[in-house]
Amino acid sequence: MIALGLEGSANKLGVGIILHPQKSGPAQILANIRHTFVSPPGEGFLPKDTAKHHRSWVVRLVKAALQEAGITVNDVDCICYTKGPGMGAPLQSVAISARMLGLLWDKKLVGVNHCVGHIEMGREITGAQNPVVLYVSGGNTQIIAYASQRYRIFGEALDIAVGNCLDRFARTLNISNDPAPGYNIEQMAKNGKHLLDLPYTVKGMDCSFSGILVSIDILAAKLEKGHEGWTDEFTGEVITREDLCFSLQETVFAMLVEITERAMAHVGSSQVLIVGGVGCNERLQGMMGMMARERGGSVYATDERFCIDNGIMIAHAGLLAYRTGFTTDLEDSTCTQRFRTDEVLVKWRD
Repeated sequence: MIALGLEGSANKLGVGIILHPQKSGPAQILANIRHTFVSPPGEGFLPKDTAKHHRSWVVRLVKAALQEAGITVNDVDCICYTKGPGMGAPLQSVAISARMLGLLWDKKLVGVNHCVGHIEMGREITGAQNPVVLYVSGGNTQIIAYASQRYRIFGEALDIAVGNCLDRFARTLNISNDPAPGYNIEQMAKNGKHLLDLPYTVKGMDCSFSGILVSIDILAAKLEKGHEGWTDEFTGEVITREDLCFSLQETVFAMLVEITERAMAHVGSSQVLIVGGVGCNERLQGMMGMMARERGGSVYATDERFCIDNGIMIAHAGLLAYRTGFTTDLEDSTCTQRFRTDEVLVKWRD
């Protein structure tokens, strides 16, 4: 079976085509194409501008994906699209595009939960069996474990997502959004040497990032004003923008490692799967790896092709559901900004 997937819940528009062999075996990625709406430095991406970008590019990407996959419309079994969660206007653009293709090609539609798409693609690529999942992106921060055909949420951010925290600080420093603000913060953090004191807010299995963002913004304003004599109290060296990025990363990632370890202990798992755009961060992977090794476990993560929002994860998760008999009727092919991970019945798993 072959599925075409459309992803566009935020500023990335992705089109993926995947093949599931009739007999057991790994899925085959036939095409995985993505185009990103990049806003100017110091600015975020507005829903209306992002939606316009998706509408402008979707037909080109679908054509390119079919050509790269070497298939025709007749070979496609279903059209999968991101139903939610995400930004309203971009989601609408993708849902309309999916309906258009479904009607034009006479194909069944499958609405896919964005978060479940990340998880299933991560499991497929890494081979992780039954891990605790750390889902970290610009819009979501969740600790997840599977039980009784649901991906259960054990902990999450109480306010803004960790990726949103990093992205907003990038705007504070006027860091470029190309290729991604979080990536550019990661590169700057590699040159940081001084760990500044920032709020560390973990409440049971949940965490909060709004307070740390306010605090780091205050420090950034202090630095940008050219405050003289602001040096590290131990080394006497001058504090830099790189130190701010380093301190922010170290603190928020330590919070994520703590709640992930607690979830591992609770469910008795020795595996951690990191998914979502922030999962590309090598420092996060390294910190999580140190924790997991101390517990005799292991960490699974993918590269930017699959961590960052993409169409292939929607195609894969959608095809898994389609094979169980699930489809989305045309009149139900809507989208929603609020679609909890644990709302999805995972019929394709025992």
